[in-house]
Amino acid sequence: GFLCGLSSYGRHIGVGSSYGAFLAALGQIPARLHAIGAQARHMTFGDLYNTAILVCAHAGLKTGEDGATHADPQPLQLVEGNLPPVTVVTLTPWDPQEIWTLVTAALEQRPAVLIPFVTRPNETVLDREALGLAPPTAARTGVYQLRAASGSPDGTLVLQGSAVCYAFVQDALPLLVRDGIDLDVYYVASAELFDALQPEEREQIFPPVKAAAAIGITDFTLPTLYRWVTSPHGRAASLYPFKKGHFLASGLGADVLREAGLDGKSQYEVLKTFVISRLEYL
Repeated sequence: GFLCGLSSYGRHIGVGSSYGAFLAALGQIPARLHAIGAQARHMTFGDLYNTAILVCAHAGLKTGEDGATHADPQPLQLVEGNLPPVTVVTLTPWDPQEIWTLVTAALEQRPAVLIPFVTRPNETVLDREALGLAPPTAARTGVYQLRAASGSPDGTLVLQGSAVCYAFVQDALPLLVRDGIDLDVYYVASAELFDALQPEEREQIFPPVKAAAAIGITDFTLPTLYRWVTSPHGRAASLYPFKKGHFLASGLGADVLREAGLDGKSQYEVLKTFVISRLEYL
C-alpha cells in the first residue's frame, strides 16, 4: 500500500516485489485502490495514470523447491482481466531478454498498475536467431509468433510462461523437428499489450482461426488459455499445472515439471498425439 501511495504523486514509481504466489493475492487490494484513485484523478483533472509496479517474482513451478505453496500457478488469473482495461498491464516473459522490451512498452501505456511475472532460476540465454525463433523485441506486441512453420503448419501451439517455454524450446522442439512435425508457435507475453493494438494488427498477428485450431501449454491456470485456445478439442488437450487434478508436490524445478506433465518429453508426446488426431480428422 505504501508503494502505491508513493506512486500516486507522480514523482516516483513505487516498486514492490515478492513471490508471485503471495503478491498477486495480497497486493490486489492496494493495487485496486490505487487504480480507482488514478481513474478518479484522470476523470476529474485529465491527469495520466501514475504507475505502481508489483513484481510477481519467483513465479512458476520451478520455485517448487520452496514448497507447494510457493510454486502456485494461480496468480496470473487473479489479476489478468480483473481490473478495468487500461488500468492494469500484466507481463509474462519467458526469456530474460524480453523484460526490457516489455517493461518499456508497458510504461508507454501508462497503466495504473504494472504486474510482471518473472521466474527465479538462472536460465541459459538462448541464441534465438540460431534456433529460428523471433527476436526478443517481438514481445512488444504482447502476443507474437515465436516460430513459424516452414511450410503448411501441422498445427498451432500457444505457450505462456517461462518454465514451459524453455522446456518446449530446449527439449520438445528438437524431438518434433526430428519427427518432421512443423508447428506455428505463438507466445503470450502480455494480454494487455496485445489488447492495446489496433484490431487489424491483432487480426494479423493472431487471427481467430489460429485460436480455433490451437493447443496451449501454460505455467498458469487453464482459464488463462481460454482466449488463445477456443476449441473444446484444443482445451481438452492443453497442458497446465492442475491438469492431473491436484496441487503439485515440492521438489526441484525439473521434478515438479515432470510431475505436472509439463517437461519437454511430456510436451512432445502430447503435441505429437494432438497433431496426429488433427490430421486424421482433416
